[in-house]
Amino acid sequence: MTPGNRFLGRVVACSGSKATISAIAEKGNTALSELWSVGRLISISVASNRVVALVCSMQTNKEEWTEAADNTMHIEVELVGEIHSGIDGKPEFSAGISHYPYLGAIAHRMRSSDLSVIYDPGSVDTAVIGRLTQDTSLSALIHIPSLLSRHFAVVGTTGVGKSTAVTLLLHKALKADPALRILILDPHNEFAAAFPQEAVVIDTETLDLPFWLFRLEELTEVLFRGRPAVPEEIDALRDLIPEAKRSFKGSADTALIRKAQEKSSLTADTPVPYRVADLLALIDERIGKLEGRSEKPHLRSLKVRIQSAINDPRYEFMFSSNTIQDTIMQTISHIFRIPGDGKPVTTFQLAGIPSEVVNSVASILCRMAFEIALWSGGSVRILVVCEEAHRYVPADQSLGFFPTRQAISRIAKEGRKYGVSLGVITQRPGELDPTILSQCSTVFAMRLSNDHDQEIIRSAIPDSSASTISFLSSIGNGEAIAFGEAVAVPMRMIFERVPESILPRANSGLAPVITGDATSIDLRKIVQRMRHISAADGDQAQDDRFQHQPSAQLPAVDRLDNYDRRDGGDRRQPLPQRGDDQFPEPMRQPAPMAAEALPSMRAEYPQAWPEGPARTAETAAYRSDPAPAGPPATDQGITRGFGQQGERRELSPLRTSLLKKPLSSLIKN
Repeated sequence: MTPGNRFLGRVVACSGSKATISAIAEKGNTALSELWSVGRLISISVASNRVVALVCSMQTNKEEWTEAADNTMHIEVELVGEIHSGIDGKPEFSAGISHYPYLGAIAHRMRSSDLSVIYDPGSVDTAVIGRLTQDTSLSALIHIPSLLSRHFAVVGTTGVGKSTAVTLLLHKALKADPALRILILDPHNEFAAAFPQEAVVIDTETLDLPFWLFRLEELTEVLFRGRPAVPEEIDALRDLIPEAKRSFKGSADTALIRKAQEKSSLTADTPVPYRVADLLALIDERIGKLEGRSEKPHLRSLKVRIQSAINDPRYEFMFSSNTIQDTIMQTISHIFRIPGDGKPVTTFQLAGIPSEVVNSVASILCRMAFEIALWSGGSVRILVVCEEAHRYVPADQSLGFFPTRQAISRIAKEGRKYGVSLGVITQRPGELDPTILSQCSTVFAMRLSNDHDQEIIRSAIPDSSASTISFLSSIGNGEAIAFGEAVAVPMRMIFERVPESILPRANSGLAPVITGDATSIDLRKIVQRMRHISAADGDQAQDDRFQHQPSAQLPAVDRLDNYDRRDGGDRRQPLPQRGDDQFPEPMRQPAPMAAEALPSMRAEYPQAWPEGPARTAETAAYRSDPAPAGPPATDQGITRGFGQQGERRELSPLRTSLLKKPLSSLIKN
């Protein structure tokens, strides 16, 4: 046989889902064999229809290739569907097969027009996201409403371009539906650069998520730092938080709640503000009661936990407001972009949030997204994108945080009814809850090297295209196999390149600490970020530190008070130092008028200022070594002894005199 124009071979075997095609390469010529390739689509003529088949495997009839003789090839194909004429006479593609190939049926190369019919979603609300691998002249199209309404997933190993593919999909979704609101849970802080004009970045510095928005389970996760909770402390919180909410008088809404509903209707999960001070006061009140002695240790432990969380600087986004106010509308408006102000995307950067709080924050955001869509009657359309989704909804039911799993599962199962969608991104689909993945009707499978992960994707793809997944371990970067509701048939495609200006970059919310070459790294700025210190505060602290340093022109002198010279020699023995906090405040801070009152004090108490030899004799009992003779002490030297080091021993008689009477009686105007 010769290749001719489109002729490839003939069918020699056929089953319900597969067929075998035989082709001959004459005299070792590879012109025909080069037209065959695993993963390509071919057509088999059956009457007026053309059966579409996917090449799965190829082999020769004997394990060798002969250069001088003919070589017979056997190609195994998987039947995908058929192309037939529609009512209007235009070619249409259907997944079912009405007429199976007969033995001897001719197999042809696929026409470009047939490929466009196969991969056409058949709707006007489509977007071009790349090119077909088989024919790069044809666009890869997806149906945006189906992509959003029935959820989607992007899976692939690290470094294959998942974040770039998600950036492309989200930009296409925003272009098709400008009213869409997108919330991205970004654990790597990389999507801020992907939406420079459309996104609001929320990080630990701009995050304001009041603690009273947390449900009891979510607040418990924060207080116990991810460890198992104590039931007695949880019961106390369940009883006392509603009481603290009833005592709050911060807005008209809370007053209406108290008047319109019974007290029992307020629970620990009701999103009503309350003050931590009121909660601690209620705990103290219960501790002070005579009854319930057995629960007092638990109440004290609970109080310590609450105070520890309040004082932790990492939880400032929860307890930052000194005066608690009802800010639920401002919080919802800022996070979920309602009305949006031209920025419909929120990138929630979770990298700086403590690990024990990430689960609670993700639970709150997903739960609020569903409730907003529910109570708005579907008028607010929200897409929640979960990067590293296997962290929040792991396959192991004993792992993860149950409220987070519950909130995401609710969006996956019921979200499309109310206009909230879910986008799942993961590099380990085998560690993701199968229920969540099964709810994603459109999957973009990029390169996966793990056999278990491939098996998970293989179980999700239709049986008629199961062999497509066999290519997952060998496809290139930026390439994917898309299947599901948003595409007509499973297609192998290459994502179009994203402009450099909107490429996702890790830590895109932080300014670089390297200026110029790699050796000029500002290590101080890195440490300030680790300690959660802003740049302005760090610079101010640095200035204060330099201002408090002693002058470099003054000589360094040892404090004589720290040495004992009573042994008669020159050897100095260090004495234990005492901090200033061991002295009362008046002793640490001399009176401002002491220097001005020295002349009058010297006249009234001359014995405190002996002259010449008398001074030496007076201080002989205090000093073991003879004092050198010198001029009489001046007021300047004595004044220096009050505030500086070096003259404190000579002022011992003065201190003795001052201690006999109050200082007010010694100072004369």
